[in-house]
Amino acid sequence: MPNPHDTYTSPLASRNASPEMCRIWSPRHKFTTWRKIWLAVAEAQQACGLDISDEQLDEMRSTLEVTDEDMELAAKYERELRHDVMAHVHAWGDRCPKARPIIHLGCTSQDVVCNADLLCLGQSIGLIQSKCARVIVALSEEAEQRINIPTLGFTHYQAAQPTTVGRRLAGYAYDIWYAMQRLRPPHNGMDFLLRGFRGATGTQASFLQLFQGDHDRVERFQGEAVFRLRKMFGMESSGSFRDWIEKQEEMDQRSDDLFSKELQGIVEDVLELPEGELALPRSNTPPLDVYIQQTTYALTGQTYPRVFDSMVLADLASVASVLHKIATDIRLLSNRKEIDEPFGKSQIGSSAMPYKRNPMKCERICGLTRFVMNLVGNAYDTAATQWLERTLDDSSNRRLSLPEAFLALDGALDLMHTVASGLIVNEAMVKRNLMAELPFMATENIMMEAVKLGRDRQDVHEAIRVLSHEAGYAVKQEGKDNDLLERLKKEPLLEGVDIDAHLDPMQYVGRSVEQTERFIKEVVEPLRERYGDQLEALGSADRGV
Repeated sequence: MPNPHDTYTSPLASRNASPEMCRIWSPRHKFTTWRKIWLAVAEAQQACGLDISDEQLDEMRSTLEVTDEDMELAAKYERELRHDVMAHVHAWGDRCPKARPIIHLGCTSQDVVCNADLLCLGQSIGLIQSKCARVIVALSEEAEQRINIPTLGFTHYQAAQPTTVGRRLAGYAYDIWYAMQRLRPPHNGMDFLLRGFRGATGTQASFLQLFQGDHDRVERFQGEAVFRLRKMFGMESSGSFRDWIEKQEEMDQRSDDLFSKELQGIVEDVLELPEGELALPRSNTPPLDVYIQQTTYALTGQTYPRVFDSMVLADLASVASVLHKIATDIRLLSNRKEIDEPFGKSQIGSSAMPYKRNPMKCERICGLTRFVMNLVGNAYDTAATQWLERTLDDSSNRRLSLPEAFLALDGALDLMHTVASGLIVNEAMVKRNLMAELPFMATENIMMEAVKLGRDRQDVHEAIRVLSHEAGYAVKQEGKDNDLLERLKKEPLLEGVDIDAHLDPMQYVGRSVEQTERFIKEVVEPLRERYGDQLEALGSADRGV
């Protein structure tokens, strides 16, 4: 066993991602998920009439969790067999000698691997959604505290109309919320399609042979297996698949009867037919077919459509791009000494320059999110190169790109939560920078007041233009303070205009306060209520690295 200090380990796991996300993509979790899939298959096969005993199933249930010894045994088998799935089939078979003959019965590797990947994707998406919500809430809380602090707005990175610090932070929260809506699945991270159980090339030929050519039993088996698997992972309520079918049939009957009765009466009235003369047909889609359509991909090759991976990574990249923009803004504002990310009491900013407080968390966010964004093209390449029903070159690639995308974004979200919840706003500097530019922005209002006093608009405009450029030259070329106000007060065309009355920056922030309040009420509060328990369970995001 090599010393961990003598071999490469990914910084994504050791330095950035949370223990929760690392667990989802851990070997133990993956291989335990494989066992749960095999158990669901065996239970479904028993329910559909295959000769599988309760004793065999009980043996499988009692050994679901992969132990360290199991991992070592599977590694030994893989060195011999050169096949990871079969290595774990044999390793589990050694733990379950009675169940050994039925493990992986009728399955191809991707019946296990694809469904496990989708389950891990679903769990990861759910965690990312929760962490997006946590950052949104943290930014919104900061926004509420700074809702009335005016600050310079910027377009082209040049001073523009003021906004408020709270409005800017609320804008960041909204961008995350908007990107969060793209995450698949949109609501519950576990509510999404599985590959189902379709064999080597998606045709279910092996299962059809297993069930002696009975197509209905194959469909029933797939429904049973998918239901049981979804139930294991919290996607189905208690009860059996049979209970679900019966309940659905009862609901369909009630709905059809009610619809038919009402529609029948309307049609009979229109056609002036005697009551009961018309018999309307019921819908004829069996609940089993409906369930399979709602829970699995309709058609697959050996794998689920790899374009789904592309869509997932694109959605992650959308969130990543927003985090990158927020972190970049904070870095820019840090340079202006207006905003600082939290800085530890003993934290070192530079090994050479002791005075420095570098925005290192935001810099790391930019680095991690840029990594996520660049993985999207990789996923499209993989989807595009699935020759015919599937080639193996996707496997080694996806084992890197999928986990690493989630681990990197997970780390970036945790860093952003730490930044957002401990944000330092240097209000005095914010005011100083704003007031240095505000005279230029006030000139339009000052011009309007002069016109009200009977002055020619064009003459006033030209006078203010000349004075503004002179003041700007003095600031840029001579390094002087902005003295535009003094110049304006001496201008004859502005005599009688109360210049100072136009220097309240809150006059220029528009509906910043109202927009922030509305966003928090309509978006953030429902989000806080929906994710409340999950936000509490996440705990601290600051791992101090």
